[in-house]
Amino acid sequence: MHVLSVSSLKGGVGKTTVTLGLASAAFARGVRTLVVDLDPQSDVSTGMDIQVAGRLNVADVLANPKEKVVRQAITSSGWAKVHPGTIDVLIGSPSAINFDGPHPSVRDVWKLEEALATIEADYDLVLIDCAPSLNALTRTAWAASDRVVVVTEPGLFSVAAADRALRAIEEIRRGLSPRLQPLGIVVNRVRPQSIEHQFRIKELRDMFGPLVLSPQLPERTSLQQAQGAAKPLHIWPGDSAQELASDFDALLDRVLRTGRIAVAGETPAAT
Repeated sequence: MHVLSVSSLKGGVGKTTVTLGLASAAFARGVRTLVVDLDPQSDVSTGMDIQVAGRLNVADVLANPKEKVVRQAITSSGWAKVHPGTIDVLIGSPSAINFDGPHPSVRDVWKLEEALATIEADYDLVLIDCAPSLNALTRTAWAASDRVVVVTEPGLFSVAAADRALRAIEEIRRGLSPRLQPLGIVVNRVRPQSIEHQFRIKELRDMFGPLVLSPQLPERTSLQQAQGAAKPLHIWPGDSAQELASDFDALLDRVLRTGRIAVAGETPAAT
């Protein structure tokens, strides 16, 4: 089971949107996927059409990461009505904010890792939608992860936030979790005609080289529309949605190669 955190240390760059796009790509490919909604805003849970009534949630799991609790906090996404496959959600909750203090104990930092270990046989890929800060929730996510993808947009402050995120990942890798590595930087909401955007993308490439992933994701309303309707992007009509779906397929390929995740009927690619 490969665990990927989707992070940003700046709000409003489309982190949750990228999580939903990757989840849609994984579901379309038949990858057994769990999405962990660790952002107290819980937008991933909304966008994946889940029923929360009578279920536990991620706050319950962080309080008690035992298998019984974990399984009661996981539910199938409404996306599973579209076609067969495993696409589940560890339900988000505003109460997760209670676990987001600035100075978590070592015991607390490892609770999500402990929880995910109890269901390791059930999934190929776990996507964690992180809180947009570097407090306890994000550190908890990174401690449970193999890789982190940093979401940014082509603007001055977002470039600085990407730099902070990569430095923080290295700090966690050295001090806490030696297996943790950055997958790279996803540049979101790109307007190809914008001279400012092209300048910022060049700046990112100059600073971070091959860590800047391709393709960059263009600004499109289709993903917001699919998200608002709680549907996977890959079934949303229109050329714009399908072009964006292809971009997420390419990003997912990078995730699958890095995690050495075999997809049924496909030959695993070399890393």
